[in-house]
Amino acid sequence: MTLITDPPVLNLTECDREPIHRPGAIQPHGLLLVADRLSLVVVACAGEVEARLTDPVLGRPVSELLGIQAAHHLARHFADEAPTVPDPLVVLDGTIAGRSETFVAVAHRKGEQILIELEPMDEDPRGAMQLLAELESLGRWFEAAPQIASLCERGATAFGSITGFDRVLIYRFLDDGTGRVVAETRSDALDSFLNHHFPAADIPQQARALYLRSLARAIPDVGYTPAPIRPESFAGLDLSDTGLRSVSPVHLQYMRHMEVGASASFSIVCEDRLWGLVACHHAIPRRLSRETVLRGVALAGVLGRQIRAREQSGAYDERLRLREAVEELATHFDTDKSSAALFGGIGDILALTFGAHGFIHVMGDDATAWGITPTGADLEGLVAWARDSAIASLTAQTQVLQTQCLSALYAPALAWPDRASGLLCLRMPNPHELLIWTRVEQREEIAWAGNPHTADKSDDDRSLTPRASFATWVESVRGRSAAWTQEEVDAARHFQRLLAKAQDDRAAARLNRELQRTLGERDALLRQKDLLMREIDHRMLNSLQLVGSYLALQAREAGPGSVSDHLVQAQARLAAIGLVHRQLFRREQTDTVDLRVYLGELMRDLGQALGGEWAPHLRSILTPILMTGDRAMHVGIVLVELVINASKYAYGGAPGPIAVTLGRQGGQVRLTVADQGVGRDIAGIEAGGGATGKGTGFGSLMVRATVARLGGTLTDDALRRGLSLTLVAPITAPEP
Repeated sequence: MTLITDPPVLNLTECDREPIHRPGAIQPHGLLLVADRLSLVVVACAGEVEARLTDPVLGRPVSELLGIQAAHHLARHFADEAPTVPDPLVVLDGTIAGRSETFVAVAHRKGEQILIELEPMDEDPRGAMQLLAELESLGRWFEAAPQIASLCERGATAFGSITGFDRVLIYRFLDDGTGRVVAETRSDALDSFLNHHFPAADIPQQARALYLRSLARAIPDVGYTPAPIRPESFAGLDLSDTGLRSVSPVHLQYMRHMEVGASASFSIVCEDRLWGLVACHHAIPRRLSRETVLRGVALAGVLGRQIRAREQSGAYDERLRLREAVEELATHFDTDKSSAALFGGIGDILALTFGAHGFIHVMGDDATAWGITPTGADLEGLVAWARDSAIASLTAQTQVLQTQCLSALYAPALAWPDRASGLLCLRMPNPHELLIWTRVEQREEIAWAGNPHTADKSDDDRSLTPRASFATWVESVRGRSAAWTQEEVDAARHFQRLLAKAQDDRAAARLNRELQRTLGERDALLRQKDLLMREIDHRMLNSLQLVGSYLALQAREAGPGSVSDHLVQAQARLAAIGLVHRQLFRREQTDTVDLRVYLGELMRDLGQALGGEWAPHLRSILTPILMTGDRAMHVGIVLVELVINASKYAYGGAPGPIAVTLGRQGGQVRLTVADQGVGRDIAGIEAGGGATGKGTGFGSLMVRATVARLGGTLTDDALRRGLSLTLVAPITAPEP
């Protein structure tokens, strides 16, 4: 018994380089004819063709050797220059009569040649209906197996029945390339290899590639002498798809060391992956007919599909279990909790969910562990390595490290295999945060079919030969944990994504709270500002009303005359300003004024200011238009000046009709003040840019300045009786 920490690796590089698909020979129990694809003339052959079939062979058409029917069959199947199915295997109709035996023939294309294999026919061949019934019955038997283990046992039994071989092994390839016998049926003639392991080098890479391409290989007699291809110029012919292909001398010696006289292998393929082999051994030479080989290929296909179905079902169940467990854990994610507080309640559960013995959460320089993990300085060292060395080297897409032999990556782990021999580590979006699951070592006693660490050297010491003994050789494996399954890795990634989302939600909630607090402070400041502005407006309005009252009182005391007129005009101008403040003070929306309401009240105040006799003559048609308080005040000032101007000059100071119209013209306000008096010849307002009367008084200057501030124009309608002045200005202030 030997103690190891890593699985054995035997690199038979000579075997890996051997061109086993071009052996230059066939096994002698059959015959090989090589014919030109277009002419169907035989250009090469192998085996005792002349003695068993006819003589001569080379240079003769297939129709003379195998018959017209066979030739027509070949011509029909291999006529296409570019076949849709590469190298299809064709079973020729009927049988071929030899000198003393009857052959069955199969053919396939290799480039511009057709390779025709002839093998002796069974004395009692089975009919197609029997074969299909047998296959259907065995398929249902396989389907009823509850697990892969029992399915493989049934597979071994079925192949033992079909082949009649002494020992049938179901050989499974493991992830590290080695193989293990998972099921067996045998007679007493051969020893048992059940649960024995075989090193990866026993089946070289090019042999595995051939097993994926050619699904069966039979060796009736391991002591055969190869039959070379003739002429020698065809020795390099690719025989990858030829069942009669001669096998490697190393493999034949391997079989003899196993004390096997005959063998057959059938590939178990699961979705283009070589899952394993059905290896059949017989103590003495035994030939399988081509019919039996094809039965075995079909049955191995059924077995492979059933194995894949069990694997997918088991993987689905495991994914479902882990997903439900992870999403249950996610219900504990509280957006108000920190990561440390979050893992405090689920750390132990996280370890159990993933079949781990411990869990470590790393945030920056802080690491918290649950379950069985390294402690103290060992934990600090592991975390530092995982953070700085291992995870730092991973890409943003990978973000995961998994191993079942931690000491192979981190040497200090050799000292504490009972704490962490397996590790699954994920990096969170925050590169300083890691999630680490650990598994303790799983001690194993591995039974090998012979010592996997030894290989005999040939006499010239240049090539390896297979080990001479297949006696059970037991190895004790240390420092390795149970492997992490793909389902566990995927579930860990799912947990990682859910945790990252919870962290994002927590960060978003925190930002939202800060935003709400900031908005609350802003709203409080705005309310305070609004309160102050209302107080200012209220005080300003009171002051304007007080000044207006003083002006009205002074105008009455001054009596008729220019002084009184100036005081009335000043009172009207103050009213225009005061009304804006009153409108803003009354409304909830303190930055806009409805011009219809504002100008309507202004007209009533003007009627009172000009004297009661004017009130009946002031008429207005006003459209609701919202405008900022500042611009509304300027429109009001223009209205006051135009109405005062009309009251002074239109009717010689006497009352008369004055009409005010307010409307919208696109994005502009249109205000018209019209009278029916003497007209612009004696008016005191300069309109439309031309001199109409004085045009130099305070009112004229104020109107021109106010219109300019509004970005508008003031025009008069020369066709109307009296004076009609129209202000057109943008409702909103133009861009600077």
